Amino acid sequence: MPRVPHIAYFCMEFGLHESFPIYSGGLGILAGDFLKAARDLQMPVVGVGLRWARGVGVQQIGPDGQPYEEFPEYDHSFLRDTGVRVRVRVRGKEVPCLVSITERFGHVPLVLVEPIREEDRWITHRLYEAGTDVRIAQEMLLGIGGMRALNWLGIPIAAYHFNEGHAVFAGIEMVAEDMAAGRTLPEAWARTRERIVFTTHTPVKAGNEEHALADLRRLGACVELSDAEMRLFGGDPFNMTVAGLRLSRRANAVSELHGRTARAMWGQVTDAAPILSITNGVHRGTWQAPEVRAAAGDPAQLWSAHTDLKHALVAAIEARARVKVDPEAPVVAFARRAAVYKRPDLIVRDEAQLAALLARGPLTIVIAGKSHPDDRAGKAIVSQVVAAARRHPGRVVFLENYDLDLAMLLTRGADVWLNNPIRPLEASGTSGMKAGLNGALNLSILDGWWPEACRHGVNGWAIGDESSGKDEADLDALHRALEHDVLPAWADRARWIGMMRESIATIEGHFTADRMVREYFEKLYVLDRPPVGGVVTPGAGARRDESPQAPARTVPAR
Repeated sequence: MPRVPHIAYFCMEFGLHESFPIYSGGLGILAGDFLKAARDLQMPVVGVGLRWARGVGVQQIGPDGQPYEEFPEYDHSFLRDTGVRVRVRVRGKEVPCLVSITERFGHVPLVLVEPIREEDRWITHRLYEAGTDVRIAQEMLLGIGGMRALNWLGIPIAAYHFNEGHAVFAGIEMVAEDMAAGRTLPEAWARTRERIVFTTHTPVKAGNEEHALADLRRLGACVELSDAEMRLFGGDPFNMTVAGLRLSRRANAVSELHGRTARAMWGQVTDAAPILSITNGVHRGTWQAPEVRAAAGDPAQLWSAHTDLKHALVAAIEARARVKVDPEAPVVAFARRAAVYKRPDLIVRDEAQLAALLARGPLTIVIAGKSHPDDRAGKAIVSQVVAAARRHPGRVVFLENYDLDLAMLLTRGADVWLNNPIRPLEASGTSGMKAGLNGALNLSILDGWWPEACRHGVNGWAIGDESSGKDEADLDALHRALEHDVLPAWADRARWIGMMRESIATIEGHFTADRMVREYFEKLYVLDRPPVGGVVTPGAGARRDESPQAPARTVPAR
């Protein structure tokens, strides 16, 4: 097998399967779909992440209607120990790390780093755990530890792809290594940029992390760079997104609209990489039901397949929520991470409007999602939805502990897929693509990917227009769309099935992960020569251990 140069795809989370909970939300699911599509296309990619001990947790609803978390262990015995060990100095102490690998879920190799000693496992105990030290330490293990792991595994790397800013300390280490080898800062910076590409994923301020330089210095993230040199990359406080833009040769946003938003948002950053747009896509083999694929657009077969999938969803709803649901009523589903800008509670905020909507006829509103364990505002939103569900049992339903398994049930069984973020804060969103692959009709604010796909009344509907963003106006527009567009279409079976076929064709035509991965190679990576098929199996000829003093260097291919 040829040992071709690979793309090293760094991400803090990977959503590959519900049994392997090292993901939180859309970023991780996207990363998982990327690795699966790369395997399908035989593209030379290797994933790099952290093995989280407890993931982001299981979120359930207590008798008082408030969400709470548990953090159970899970089986990870299928991970293969590569025999490689790396060390990352955190708070002045060497942290030895194990390097494991898996391809279990039909994807390119995923390399995972985790501390070996019990005293160091606070770093990877929980994904996105709150706290300055733990977040910086996590990002150091991902960036610095991940890069060292690749070096000692002997995988030739064509480019390092930082999927969000969490891995930028790998770039800082590259600069420091080149300067230690005798190059000037401008020379080291230029060489580093040639090796890195960067994806920004969110216009939301909280998603673009900042750390005080004093904290980075105390933790050891500055490596050997001075404060003045660190400020050149990320400022003070040190902004991880700004550093990603300054350390990369190319950057991208994840939809056309997000590209315009990101270029305006980061336009004042000097020495930043140009930001282009590559719209996200979803892995068809994971998300499209085999029955839908087998129907191949045949109206009768498609409706039969959808009916079976919807009945499976209804059965799951009744088992999980312990309520009776009308299987003949249209199911309007909303399922995402419970974040303020996504507005999961928008449709239930006004009780009078909600009651009037439900009084018009059969309709079931299903909402699923979980907040970050430390996000009080997100938990408050979940509580509001739970209260609405208790006021309207069987008509409004909340499903707790949203995960990949539940996402698959919902995207395959829902009739309408609702999305109502505050425009333009939804960088892309992919759940609507997954639902669309199965014939669900998107009803969405014109944000993220939807402006590129929406043909109002043909393959779904827009909520309002491009001026959306105000809660009251968007809620009124949502109810108008349901009353005047969605419910009349539901009453016309032939028209509805025709729209389902258009929805499927739209996603299959332009919003798959296969198209996305190809665009990354064509537009972002832009390698000197086209990639050769075949994926390196890491480990061949790898060094077994990294001594504390050993430099992180590329091991020649054997």
